[in-house]
Amino acid sequence: MKKILIFCLLIAAMPAGVFAQHSDGGGNIKQLMTYQDSLTVLGKEFINDDTEMERMNANTEFIKTLVKALKTPHSFNFPFDSVKSISILNSPDNRFRILTWHIAFDDGSYRFYGTVQINTGDKLEMYPLTDYSPYIKNTEDTLTDNTKWFGAQYYKIIPIYTNQNPYYVLLGWKGNNIKSTKKVIEVLSFNRDGKPVLGMPVFDGNGKTRKRVVFEYSRQTSMLLKYDANQHLIVFDNLAPPDARQKGKMDMYGPDLSYNGYALKNGRWRFIDNLDMRNTPDNHDTDYIDPKKQAEIDKASAVKN
Repeated sequence: MKKILIFCLLIAAMPAGVFAQHSDGGGNIKQLMTYQDSLTVLGKEFINDDTEMERMNANTEFIKTLVKALKTPHSFNFPFDSVKSISILNSPDNRFRILTWHIAFDDGSYRFYGTVQINTGDKLEMYPLTDYSPYIKNTEDTLTDNTKWFGAQYYKIIPIYTNQNPYYVLLGWKGNNIKSTKKVIEVLSFNRDGKPVLGMPVFDGNGKTRKRVVFEYSRQTSMLLKYDANQHLIVFDNLAPPDARQKGKMDMYGPDLSYNGYALKNGRWRFIDNLDMRNTPDNHDTDYIDPKKQAEIDKASAVKN
Protein backbone atom coordinates (compact mmCIF):
# COMPACT_ATOMS: atom_id res chain seq x y z
CA MET A 1 0.00 0.00 0.00
CA LYS A 2 2.91 2.35 0.73
CA LYS A 3 4.24 1.91 -2.81
CA ILE A 4 0.79 2.57 -4.28
CA LEU A 5 0.39 5.73 -2.18
CA ILE A 6 3.80 7.06 -3.25
CA PHE A 7 2.96 6.29 -6.87
CA CYS A 8 -0.39 8.08 -6.70
CA LEU A 9 1.28 11.15 -5.23
CA LEU A 10 3.80 11.14 -8.07
CA ILE A 11 1.12 10.84 -10.73
CA ALA A 12 -0.77 13.70 -9.12
CA ALA A 13 2.19 15.88 -10.08
CA MET A 14 1.65 15.03 -13.76
CA PRO A 15 -1.16 17.17 -15.19
CA ALA A 16 -3.73 15.78 -17.61
CA GLY A 17 -5.42 17.78 -20.31
CA VAL A 18 -4.52 20.88 -22.28
CA PHE A 19 -2.13 23.62 -21.16
CA ALA A 20 -1.33 26.81 -23.04
CA GLN A 21 2.27 27.27 -24.10
CA HIS A 22 3.89 30.59 -24.90
CA SER A 23 6.86 30.63 -27.24
CA ASP A 24 10.02 32.37 -26.10
CA GLY A 25 11.89 32.02 -29.40
CA GLY A 26 15.17 30.17 -29.65
CA GLY A 27 15.36 29.73 -25.89
CA ASN A 28 13.07 26.71 -26.09
CA ILE A 29 15.69 24.38 -27.52
CA LYS A 30 18.30 25.48 -25.02
CA GLN A 31 15.87 24.92 -22.16
CA LEU A 32 14.88 21.50 -23.47
CA MET A 33 18.52 20.47 -23.78
CA THR A 34 19.07 21.48 -20.15
CA TYR A 35 16.08 19.39 -19.09
CA GLN A 36 17.37 16.51 -21.19
CA ASP A 37 20.72 16.58 -19.38
CA SER A 38 18.93 16.39 -16.02
CA LEU A 39 16.62 13.60 -17.20
CA THR A 40 19.58 11.59 -18.47
CA VAL A 41 21.29 11.72 -15.07
CA LEU A 42 18.10 10.99 -13.12
CA GLY A 43 17.23 8.14 -15.46
CA LYS A 44 20.55 6.44 -14.78
CA GLU A 45 19.91 6.86 -11.06
CA PHE A 46 16.44 5.29 -11.00
CA ILE A 47 17.84 2.32 -12.92
CA ASN A 48 21.19 1.87 -11.18
CA ASP A 49 20.97 3.23 -7.62
CA ASP A 50 21.53 0.53 -5.03
CA THR A 51 18.52 1.00 -2.79
CA GLU A 52 14.83 1.09 -3.59
CA MET A 53 14.43 4.42 -1.77
CA GLU A 54 17.19 6.01 -3.85
CA ARG A 55 15.59 4.76 -7.06
CA MET A 56 12.17 6.06 -6.01
CA ASN A 57 13.59 9.46 -5.05
CA ALA A 58 15.34 9.72 -8.41
CA ASN A 59 12.10 8.79 -10.15
CA THR A 60 10.22 11.48 -8.22
CA GLU A 61 12.65 14.11 -9.48
CA PHE A 62 12.56 12.58 -12.96
CA ILE A 63 8.77 12.98 -13.15
CA LYS A 64 8.89 16.59 -11.94
CA THR A 65 11.60 17.43 -14.48
CA LEU A 66 9.81 15.63 -17.31
CA VAL A 67 6.59 17.57 -16.64
CA LYS A 68 8.53 20.84 -16.82
CA ALA A 69 10.21 19.71 -20.03
CA LEU A 70 6.96 18.73 -21.73
CA LYS A 71 5.39 22.05 -20.74
CA THR A 72 8.13 23.83 -22.70
CA PRO A 73 6.73 25.22 -25.98
CA HIS A 74 7.03 22.84 -28.94
CA SER A 75 8.44 20.05 -26.77
CA PHE A 76 6.66 17.43 -28.89
CA ASN A 77 9.31 17.74 -31.58
CA PHE A 78 12.21 17.40 -29.17
CA PRO A 79 13.36 13.73 -29.23
CA PHE A 80 14.98 13.41 -25.77
CA ASP A 81 17.13 10.75 -27.42
CA SER A 82 19.87 11.01 -24.78
CA VAL A 83 17.47 9.72 -22.13
CA LYS A 84 18.15 6.00 -22.56
CA SER A 85 16.27 4.89 -19.45
CA ILE A 86 12.83 5.38 -21.01
CA SER A 87 11.09 4.31 -24.22
CA ILE A 88 9.71 7.05 -26.48
CA LEU A 89 7.55 6.00 -29.42
CA ASN A 90 6.05 8.42 -31.93
CA SER A 91 3.00 7.28 -33.82
CA PRO A 92 3.80 7.07 -37.55
CA ASP A 93 1.05 9.59 -38.29
CA ASN A 94 2.66 12.00 -35.77
CA ARG A 95 -0.61 12.25 -33.85
CA PHE A 96 0.96 11.50 -30.46
CA ARG A 97 3.91 9.94 -28.73
CA ILE A 98 4.00 7.65 -25.73
CA LEU A 99 6.74 7.70 -23.11
CA THR A 100 7.10 4.72 -20.77
CA TRP A 101 9.56 3.46 -18.19
CA HIS A 102 9.76 1.32 -15.05
CA ILE A 103 11.17 1.13 -11.54
CA ALA A 104 12.47 -2.17 -10.14
CA PHE A 105 11.69 -2.92 -6.50
CA ASP A 106 13.86 -4.94 -4.14
CA ASP A 107 11.36 -7.81 -4.06
CA GLY A 108 11.76 -8.39 -7.82
CA SER A 109 8.54 -6.62 -8.82
CA TYR A 110 8.13 -3.57 -11.05
CA ARG A 111 6.00 -0.47 -11.36
CA PHE A 112 5.51 1.26 -14.68
CA TYR A 113 5.20 4.94 -15.47
CA GLY A 114 4.30 6.84 -18.60
CA THR A 115 2.38 9.51 -20.39
CA VAL A 116 0.73 10.05 -23.78
CA GLN A 117 1.65 13.41 -25.30
CA ILE A 118 -0.64 14.69 -28.06
CA ASN A 119 0.81 16.67 -30.94
CA THR A 120 -1.04 19.97 -30.58
CA GLY A 121 1.63 22.42 -31.69
CA ASP A 122 1.48 25.49 -29.45
CA LYS A 123 -0.09 23.88 -26.37
CA LEU A 124 0.54 20.84 -24.19
CA GLU A 125 -1.99 18.04 -24.06
CA MET A 126 -0.90 14.92 -22.25
CA TYR A 127 -2.44 12.04 -20.34
CA PRO A 128 -0.40 10.46 -17.53
CA LEU A 129 -0.54 6.68 -17.41
CA THR A 130 -1.28 5.28 -13.93
CA ASP A 131 -0.17 1.68 -13.44
CA TYR A 132 -3.26 -0.13 -12.16
CA SER A 133 -1.98 -3.65 -12.88
CA PRO A 134 -2.54 -5.21 -9.42
CA TYR A 135 -6.24 -4.36 -9.57
CA ILE A 136 -7.06 -5.53 -13.09
CA LYS A 137 -8.36 -9.06 -12.58
CA ASN A 138 -9.33 -10.09 -16.12
CA THR A 139 -6.46 -8.54 -18.00
CA GLU A 140 -7.37 -9.80 -21.47
CA ASP A 141 -11.04 -8.86 -21.17
CA THR A 142 -10.92 -5.37 -19.66
CA LEU A 143 -11.14 -1.96 -21.31
CA THR A 144 -9.36 0.76 -19.35
CA ASP A 145 -8.19 4.34 -19.71
CA ASN A 146 -5.01 6.16 -18.82
CA THR A 147 -5.96 6.26 -15.13
CA LYS A 148 -6.19 2.44 -14.93
CA TRP A 149 -3.33 1.34 -17.14
CA PHE A 150 -2.01 -2.21 -17.50
CA GLY A 151 1.53 -0.89 -17.21
CA ALA A 152 4.30 -1.86 -19.63
CA GLN A 153 7.36 -0.41 -21.32
CA TYR A 154 6.60 -0.30 -25.04
CA TYR A 155 9.08 -0.90 -27.82
CA LYS A 156 6.89 -1.03 -30.95
CA ILE A 157 3.86 0.87 -32.22
CA ILE A 158 1.76 -0.40 -35.14
CA PRO A 159 -0.87 1.97 -36.62
CA ILE A 160 -4.07 0.37 -37.92
CA TYR A 161 -6.20 2.61 -40.11
CA THR A 162 -9.78 1.41 -40.42
CA ASN A 163 -12.89 3.00 -41.90
CA GLN A 164 -13.85 3.95 -38.38
CA ASN A 165 -11.54 5.26 -35.65
CA PRO A 166 -7.88 4.29 -36.20
CA TYR A 167 -6.10 2.42 -33.44
CA TYR A 168 -2.54 1.61 -32.50
CA VAL A 169 -1.13 -1.74 -31.42
CA LEU A 170 1.64 -1.53 -28.83
CA LEU A 171 4.14 -4.30 -28.10
CA GLY A 172 5.54 -4.06 -24.59
CA TRP A 173 7.72 -5.64 -21.95
CA LYS A 174 6.06 -5.84 -18.56
CA GLY A 175 8.41 -7.60 -16.21
CA ASN A 176 6.50 -9.20 -13.35
CA ASN A 177 8.24 -10.65 -10.32
CA ILE A 178 11.26 -12.63 -9.16
CA LYS A 179 10.07 -15.79 -10.95
CA SER A 180 8.33 -14.71 -14.17
CA THR A 181 8.27 -12.05 -16.86
CA LYS A 182 5.38 -10.79 -18.95
CA LYS A 183 4.94 -9.23 -22.37
CA VAL A 184 1.80 -7.65 -23.73
CA ILE A 185 0.08 -6.76 -26.97
CA GLU A 186 -1.90 -3.65 -26.08
CA VAL A 187 -4.26 -1.44 -28.09
CA LEU A 188 -4.43 2.33 -27.77
CA SER A 189 -7.22 4.36 -29.33
CA PHE A 190 -8.94 7.68 -28.63
CA ASN A 191 -12.59 8.31 -27.82
CA ARG A 192 -14.77 11.12 -29.19
CA ASP A 193 -13.32 13.52 -26.63
CA GLY A 194 -9.80 12.66 -27.74
CA LYS A 195 -8.95 10.82 -24.52
CA PRO A 196 -6.99 7.53 -24.53
CA VAL A 197 -8.71 4.17 -24.39
CA LEU A 198 -6.66 1.04 -23.71
CA GLY A 199 -7.76 -2.34 -24.98
CA MET A 200 -10.00 -3.27 -27.91
CA PRO A 201 -11.77 -6.55 -28.80
CA VAL A 202 -9.82 -7.22 -32.01
CA PHE A 203 -7.76 -10.36 -31.21
CA ASP A 204 -9.66 -13.46 -32.38
CA GLY A 205 -8.59 -17.02 -31.70
CA ASN A 206 -8.84 -20.13 -29.54
CA GLY A 207 -12.57 -19.72 -29.16
CA LYS A 208 -12.60 -16.17 -27.79
CA THR A 209 -11.94 -12.54 -28.57
CA ARG A 210 -9.37 -10.70 -26.47
CA LYS A 211 -9.04 -6.97 -25.81
CA ARG A 212 -5.29 -7.35 -25.20
CA VAL A 213 -2.95 -10.32 -25.18
CA VAL A 214 -0.70 -11.11 -22.22
CA PHE A 215 2.16 -13.61 -22.15
CA GLU A 216 3.87 -14.91 -19.00
CA TYR A 217 7.02 -17.03 -18.92
CA SER A 218 10.04 -17.90 -16.78
CA ARG A 219 12.31 -15.02 -15.87
CA GLN A 220 15.23 -17.30 -16.69
CA THR A 221 14.40 -17.27 -20.39
CA SER A 222 13.33 -14.76 -23.03
CA MET A 223 10.52 -14.50 -25.53
CA LEU A 224 10.29 -13.27 -29.11
CA LEU A 225 7.43 -10.83 -29.74
CA LYS A 226 7.84 -8.79 -32.93
CA TYR A 227 5.95 -7.34 -35.86
CA ASP A 228 6.57 -8.41 -39.47
CA ALA A 229 5.41 -5.38 -41.46
CA ASN A 230 5.73 -7.17 -44.81
CA GLN A 231 3.22 -9.82 -43.79
CA HIS A 232 1.14 -7.66 -41.42
CA LEU A 233 1.85 -10.29 -38.81
CA ILE A 234 2.62 -10.19 -35.09
CA VAL A 235 4.94 -13.14 -34.42
CA PHE A 236 5.67 -14.68 -31.04
CA ASP A 237 7.17 -17.78 -29.45
CA ASN A 238 4.85 -20.54 -28.41
CA LEU A 239 5.27 -20.87 -24.66
CA ALA A 240 5.08 -24.26 -22.98
CA PRO A 241 6.16 -25.94 -19.73
CA PRO A 242 9.17 -28.32 -19.75
CA ASP A 243 6.80 -31.23 -19.08
CA ALA A 244 3.13 -31.86 -18.41
CA ARG A 245 3.56 -31.77 -14.64
CA GLN A 246 4.30 -28.00 -14.80
CA LYS A 247 1.22 -27.16 -16.88
CA GLY A 248 -0.33 -23.95 -15.58
CA LYS A 249 2.81 -22.90 -13.68
CA MET A 250 3.62 -19.92 -15.87
CA ASP A 251 6.94 -19.22 -14.17
CA MET A 252 8.14 -22.52 -15.64
CA TYR A 253 7.07 -21.76 -19.22
CA GLY A 254 9.47 -20.96 -22.03
CA PRO A 255 9.75 -21.05 -25.84
CA ASP A 256 9.39 -24.52 -27.38
CA LEU A 257 11.00 -23.53 -30.73
CA SER A 258 7.67 -23.13 -32.51
CA TYR A 259 5.92 -19.87 -33.36
CA ASN A 260 2.38 -18.52 -33.38
CA GLY A 261 1.04 -15.21 -34.59
CA TYR A 262 -1.77 -12.76 -35.18
CA ALA A 263 -2.44 -11.85 -38.81
CA LEU A 264 -4.20 -8.61 -39.70
CA LYS A 265 -7.39 -8.97 -41.73
CA ASN A 266 -10.07 -6.30 -42.20
CA GLY A 267 -8.88 -4.36 -39.16
CA ARG A 268 -8.85 -7.37 -36.84
CA TRP A 269 -6.18 -9.86 -35.76
CA ARG A 270 -6.68 -13.57 -36.43
CA PHE A 271 -4.67 -16.12 -34.42
CA ILE A 272 -2.48 -18.47 -36.47
CA ASP A 273 -1.02 -21.57 -34.87
CA ASN A 274 2.37 -23.11 -35.68
CA LEU A 275 3.81 -20.58 -38.12
CA ASP A 276 6.64 -21.56 -40.43
CA MET A 277 9.23 -19.00 -39.36
CA ARG A 278 12.49 -20.67 -40.28
CA ASN A 279 13.96 -17.31 -41.30
CA THR A 280 13.03 -15.65 -38.01
CA PRO A 281 16.08 -14.54 -35.95
CA ASP A 282 17.21 -16.64 -33.01
CA ASN A 283 14.77 -17.06 -30.18
CA HIS A 284 15.85 -14.22 -27.93
CA ASP A 285 14.56 -10.85 -26.86
CA THR A 286 15.98 -8.61 -29.61
CA ASP A 287 13.25 -5.99 -29.49
CA TYR A 288 13.75 -4.92 -25.90
CA ILE A 289 16.76 -4.59 -23.62
CA ASP A 290 16.05 -3.97 -19.95
CA PRO A 291 17.78 -0.62 -19.15
CA LYS A 292 19.43 -2.32 -16.16
CA LYS A 293 21.00 -4.89 -18.48
CA GLN A 294 21.96 -2.17 -20.96
CA ALA A 295 23.71 -0.26 -18.17
CA GLU A 296 25.66 -3.41 -17.28
CA ILE A 297 26.64 -3.87 -20.94
CA ASP A 298 27.79 -0.24 -21.19
CA LYS A 299 29.77 -0.54 -17.95
CA ALA A 300 31.49 -3.73 -19.13
CA SER A 301 32.32 -2.10 -22.47
CA ALA A 302 33.81 0.94 -20.73
CA VAL A 303 36.02 -1.25 -18.54
CA LYS A 304 37.16 -3.28 -21.56
CA ASN A 305 38.10 -0.15 -23.48
